Amino acid sequence: MDTDAFLTASYARIRASAAVPASTNAPTLPHAAALSAARSLLPGSTAEEEEASLRGIGAEAALAHLTNAVAPALEGHNRGGRYFGFVTGSTLPIAEAADNLVSAFDNSVQVHLPDQSISTEVEDAALRLLLRLLDLGGEERWRGRTFTTGATASNVLGLACGREAVVRARLSPEARERGESVGELGILGACAAAEIREIQVLTSMGHSSLSKAASVVGLGRRAVKELPHNEAEPWRLDLHAVERELRRKDIASIIVVSAGEVNTGRFATSSADDLRRLRDLADRYGAWIHVDGAFGIFARALPATDEFAHLKEAAAGLELADSITVDGHKLLNVPYDTGIFFTRESTTLHAAFQNPNAVYLSAPGASSIPSPLNIGLENSRRFRALPVYAVLLSEGRAGIADMLARMVRLARGIAAALTQRPDLKYEYRLLPAGRGSEDTHVVVLFRARDEGLNAALVSKIQGSREWYVSGTKWDGRPACRIAVASWRVNVDEDLEFVTSSLAKIAKDWRDGVR
Repeated sequence: MDTDAFLTASYARIRASAAVPASTNAPTLPHAAALSAARSLLPGSTAEEEEASLRGIGAEAALAHLTNAVAPALEGHNRGGRYFGFVTGSTLPIAEAADNLVSAFDNSVQVHLPDQSISTEVEDAALRLLLRLLDLGGEERWRGRTFTTGATASNVLGLACGREAVVRARLSPEARERGESVGELGILGACAAAEIREIQVLTSMGHSSLSKAASVVGLGRRAVKELPHNEAEPWRLDLHAVERELRRKDIASIIVVSAGEVNTGRFATSSADDLRRLRDLADRYGAWIHVDGAFGIFARALPATDEFAHLKEAAAGLELADSITVDGHKLLNVPYDTGIFFTRESTTLHAAFQNPNAVYLSAPGASSIPSPLNIGLENSRRFRALPVYAVLLSEGRAGIADMLARMVRLARGIAAALTQRPDLKYEYRLLPAGRGSEDTHVVVLFRARDEGLNAALVSKIQGSREWYVSGTKWDGRPACRIAVASWRVNVDEDLEFVTSSLAKIAKDWRDGVR
């Protein structure tokens, strides 16, 4: 087989399978027939069928199976701008091209070997540029920085670093001098040495991955404690309650600030003043502040205009945290799986994640760039930094700000229509109550006023295959959420489509069309 010819042809066939004709919109979900057809062509589950599938059909036939059977049965969030589920970005063309280059060269970015590959330096450059884009300060303020598989992994790193720091702060000087830490002694041994009986995680409407991270790092899911400001604003962190918890004897604390909350997009803090107060409390009581900024932190990269001033104020002060989670495959529109993690000191990461006793994985000499395998979960690592680097160079600060602004404008347009259009405001209710459009970032939460329609709303939208939303619950009742996260957004066209679709769904329901 001519390898180059095969790959050239395969890339063309892959693009053809994903292409969308001009002036049309790709379906957000595959049709049932495509799913059924693809499912019928998968290997059977009996031993004989599985053995038959392992006889080998050759690269050409395998590629045909992928493009003709599997591709039509995949969801279409990267093929159009109307996939509003979860917080799912598309992939910018330059990011897809860069990701193809990643596969073509297949470098494992694990050890900093500057005489052998530029990959770790590209990764570090991408991280430094992200710090500038998000206005978090320069590299000297964030010496611990790395790429992860996503916000979940970054939250694991955040709690692991927090765990190391809050325990170390309570160890005796002699124990610290001996290099004792959670990483060395384990969670039980280190807490015993530091006379800590519990490490708690204080948050408000924290993402579900926070509980997973607490379990992974040995704190336990029950360590996560919700401290909502009040019933009307449960996403806001109650700073008085935080201080009360920090005063508890023999208990160490990690404070997690949600920026923003996944159902509403709202921020746990409302201004830099809130973060300054949290910083003061954390310093006074030896706590750690982690920001889960998976998508909300990109409010800091919006244009510096009055239009976005309220959002930028809500995201102000996040630079005062000890560690920060960022997701690239959400609003930055790079491929899955791309997460980012920042913390003040690389030594904190190293204490938890160093990969000892493997001389063959050691980097020669000292360097300002640590080997990634010593500051993160993975030893084998995809070069996921390259698409991020490509997007930052291609789009620049202004291009990214414009992309983010279009997302916000569409979300705000939908929110405004739900409260102002006569054919919508009597059919749907914008949530939370009393919310204004200036509070809207990229998430719109709402429900139908008719209970029957409300129960069926998400399935009706998803069943159209023309657009996609996520179902959730708010105040214990079903709700619908739209999360705008694609570079493909066309504000005017998509706003008209969404609002007209919602109006038709409501009218059909009233007319008895089920």
